[in-house]
Amino acid sequence: MAAPVRFADGAEVCALGQGTWEMAENRARRGDEIRSLREGLDRGLTLIDTAEMYGEGAAETLVGEAIEGRRDEVFLVSKVYPHNASRAGVQAACARSLKRLKTDRLDLYLLHWQGQHPISETIAGFERLKAEGKILRWGVSNFDLEDLEEVVAAPGGAACASNQVLYNLNTRGVEFDLAPWMAARTMPLMAYSPVDRGDLADHAALGPIAQKHGATPAQIALAFLLAQPNVISIPKASSPAHLRTNAAALEISLDAEDVAALDRAFPPPKRKQRLGMY
Repeated sequence: MAAPVRFADGAEVCALGQGTWEMAENRARRGDEIRSLREGLDRGLTLIDTAEMYGEGAAETLVGEAIEGRRDEVFLVSKVYPHNASRAGVQAACARSLKRLKTDRLDLYLLHWQGQHPISETIAGFERLKAEGKILRWGVSNFDLEDLEEVVAAPGGAACASNQVLYNLNTRGVEFDLAPWMAARTMPLMAYSPVDRGDLADHAALGPIAQKHGATPAQIALAFLLAQPNVISIPKASSPAHLRTNAAALEISLDAEDVAALDRAFPPPKRKQRLGMY
């Protein structure tokens, strides 16, 4: 079982969370998606990540329905569009997200990516929301190390709690500098697209390791991230069966032979790489 991931303020979450990108886009799947999120909570996958961008609010509405009556079990994360991230814009965007999610607070509110508004304005907006109890923590998404250093150097920026980035076996550049820098500050790295939008689900290089563990290649891809310190992986599961498959990755322990095989197939970075982003 992967160890919990801790935030700088002492809050802890399971290293495996639940993503919602591209959920709520097909009405025929809605029931399964809601049941999947609820089963995830039953299994201790309490972090649910969403964003106002996902379905232009539709994913937040779906999450709000899924967690109704269970809000206190959830570590709820949402994200604000960069064009809404002015000092005042953040207030209005957060209010809309809270309404869709049917809650009075977010556990973590992220700037989805860097935009035109000065980061100092966004931080001021976040800090006001925090003072009002509408968010408990704030952070960023798709920020490379240089950008993140700018955040923490800004007034109030030391409160940045997390950074969500593209990270999987195919995209390991963050391991060179960003991930160690964040770990040293107890700033969890949230890894989106941990199975690389399905590319790793049937990757030939993962087959032998999967067979050894009686697992699937996708579960090995997740197990790799779950073994990394300070990393929260947020795969999407559109059905309860898929959720159970994801959750089973928590029970996989990769040994030194497995890690060496993964490093041969997916070499870790030897130099700085441009941050990947979808």
